[in-house]
Formats: sequence, C-alpha cells, structure tokens
Amino acid sequence: MRYLLGGVVALTLGAGAAQAHPHMFIDTGLEVVFNDQGLATGLRITWTYDDLSSMQILADMGLDMDMDGTLTPDELQQLDGFDMRWDEGIAGDTYAQAGGQPLHMSRPKDWTIAYQDTRITSTHYRSFDAPVAVGPDPLTVQVYDETMYTAYTLAYDTKFTGRTDCKADLVMPDLKAAQAKLAAAIAALPTDVEVEYPALGADFAQGITVTCGAPS
Repeated sequence: MRYLLGGVVALTLGAGAAQAHPHMFIDTGLEVVFNDQGLATGLRITWTYDDLSSMQILADMGLDMDMDGTLTPDELQQLDGFDMRWDEGIAGDTYAQAGGQPLHMSRPKDWTIAYQDTRITSTHYRSFDAPVAVGPDPLTVQVYDETMYTAYTLAYDTKFTGRTDCKADLVMPDLKAAQAKLAAAIAALPTDVEVEYPALGADFAQGITVTCGAPS
C-alpha cells in the first residue's frame, strides 16, 4: 500500500523481469488486544518506514525543509494521519483469519505518529467486527501488499493486551515456491504493454499464528 492511497503498481515487463522489486520497506509490529472476557477485539499495528521512504514522504509534504532531522510540533501535526486516509474497500495490508475464515476489520482509528532517527513511525488500531475466541485454534495474521510495491517485515515482537497466556509464532514464506509462482505469472503476461504487477504478495508474506490458553 502506498502512503495516502492504496496503489497498484503498473509496469512494462521486459524479458526476464521475474523478480519482485519493492519501492518501500516497512518494519511492522502487531499487538493483539483482548477484552475482559479474554476475546480478541482487534489489532494495533505499527509501521516504521525506511529512511529513504521517510525522507520522500516528508519532501512530498513540504516538511523538515531545513533538513535538520527533526519536526516542529506543527509539522508533526501535519504528518499525523498521512497514511490513514484509505480509499473505501482498501484492506490496509493486514489480513486476519480465525477458524479458517477471514476476519473483517474496521478502518484505522486511534492512530499515532512519531519521527525519530530519520524514520517515520505510525500506529493504528483496527477492531474486528465481533470479538474472536483464541485458544489452541490460532488467530492468524499476515501483513503484505498484494502488488509488492511495499515490503513488510515483522521486525518487532508481538504484544498482547488483556491476556498473559498467549504466544505468537512467526510464519515465514516459502520464497523459492513464491519466486517460481511469480516467474510463471510474469511469463504469462504480454511483454510490450503496460500491465498490473501480479498480485502475489500473500505468497511472499510473513505472518504470525497466535494461540492462547484457557481464558482466566
């Protein structure tokens, strides 16, 4: 997902163009929030943008023009929410499942913004339509951009609010299989016209499986 608007990467494919080339890199963190009954009510998601993307975002918005690496309170207020104004229907690059069924999540809310060490960090909360029971059967969460314009890395430990008996296991993609699938998809596309990049971000995605003990 590009900042401000969800985007689709369009490109002209030449011979041998079979690799994914992200343009933006985001270190990601997940926090699972539970209610008093021990049911998962939503996710707080952290995005820390890479240095180059952070610099480009600030330049596009006319911020930190003195290039001193700090933002004034007014500039920080202008930056607040810059990546939260999604088009209707945008998935927000976060996908959750429970019991083999996808979980619909709200649009982003309760977001925060920070700028430190030349990198922008934003957080936002997304609630599930209904509370979700999490036990031995896991809650699964993946973060990815279908077009692979943005590469997400689960760089931070998963946090839990409201329960202390949960754990998150990191799930890594089968990159060899994903690259083979991407190469086959690209090979099937015309090479002389502008096309949308194959939407195979899920095949390259990292994720977590969350399991918990009995609610207290």
